[in-house]
Amino acid sequence: MEKSTIVGIILGFLALIGGMMLKGADPLAILQNPAAIVIILVGTVASVTIAFPGYELKKIPTLLKLVFVPQKLMPKKEVIRLFMEWATITRREGLLALESHIEEIDDPFLKNGMRMIIDGNDQEFVRDVLMEELHATEERHKAGASIFSQAGTYAPTLGVLGAVIGLVAALSNMTDSDQLAHSISAAFIATLLGIFTGYVLWHPIANKLRRLSKREIELKLMMVEGLLSIQSGVSTIAINQKLSVYLSPAERAEDEKKGEAADGEKVQPA
Repeated sequence: MEKSTIVGIILGFLALIGGMMLKGADPLAILQNPAAIVIILVGTVASVTIAFPGYELKKIPTLLKLVFVPQKLMPKKEVIRLFMEWATITRREGLLALESHIEEIDDPFLKNGMRMIIDGNDQEFVRDVLMEELHATEERHKAGASIFSQAGTYAPTLGVLGAVIGLVAALSNMTDSDQLAHSISAAFIATLLGIFTGYVLWHPIANKLRRLSKREIELKLMMVEGLLSIQSGVSTIAINQKLSVYLSPAERAEDEKKGEAADGEKVQPA
């Protein structure tokens, strides 16, 4: 499970419940107001259903899975190691020697790119095809994140609608002052739920999807550069230098330390 998502949701609910208790409000008042829950949750679902076509809405379970289950992406260091290995094979035996390694590749994007360069396609053609695929992937990711972003926009407004409905119901009977106060308090539960779900659930989920998308796109860009470098016949050192720019400064510093340690071992007398 994606621990940050679980921890965030738990902390969000703890903040809500703890805040209500510290203010002297009963957290159970939320569960005792099913009308507010219906207005916010069903209303948000209705709004999103109207706003997006069905083929995009079908992806919601998959999108939620991405938020709760970690992505299975190749580590960047592993990508660099792989391309350095392929560069060595290419310079020694030629591009066709990589054909036997295609079936070992699990990533469909990388496998497709490798097939194109082995088939002898022009470098510009390979770049164009891969970048178009990247662009299409990025657009799909944006559409998925926008579903939750829009839900986060609708929910607080529906909370206001729920409060208005509750106030109308409360003011329709003003003979009992105690009941009136209770009804007004219950009316604002809808506003509370709308703001909470919008800014603690839907907007953060949309942001996490955008961050996950950025990570995947960055990895694929790294693969494009590696494939084109192999096609150009550059050295393993050049590929390492070119792809290392995608690593964080801390990761690069760690690799440099490992390299220095390895060099130190080599020069030690037997």
